Amino acid sequence: MSYVAEVLQPDEKVLVTSTIHWAIYLPGIVLTAAGFVGFLYGYGGAGADSAMRDIVWALSLLLLAAGFLSLFRAWFRRWTTEIAVTNRRVIYKRGFIRRYTVEMHMDKVESIDVDQTVLGRLLDYGDVIVRGTGTGFEPLHMIEAPIKLRNAVTAK
Repeated sequence: MSYVAEVLQPDEKVLVTSTIHWAIYLPGIVLTAAGFVGFLYGYGGAGADSAMRDIVWALSLLLLAAGFLSLFRAWFRRWTTEIAVTNRRVIYKRGFIRRYTVEMHMDKVESIDVDQTVLGRLLDYGDVIVRGTGTGFEPLHMIEAPIKLRNAVTAK
């Protein structure tokens, strides 16, 4: 059961849910692809120089390990992050064992800032900052569909 489902109050309805955008996988994909290219080069293109082939394979192995680690971290971060807008509040949760949550009632929300790069506009992700009276959320980085999230909060 998700955190958001656990903390819903009676008569509270979820309007929008979101999470981190899939673009967080891109660094891991690039590292993994570079590792595979290195293995292919070491296997066929390094020629008879076995020392060079060993160096290329070792670097490829390091790139593959870094790529798989990056992919796992991105998956885990995306899996353990929940963002929801209900008819009463905005809920943000991250973490698995060490959980961090922030909830802000709708009447305390002053504004929502959305910051999107050109790539973010093309792929529909961006950074969201929820500002409240006296306090606010930390910036929520690489959130998918940030405009939809903002519209759900501002359409009181």
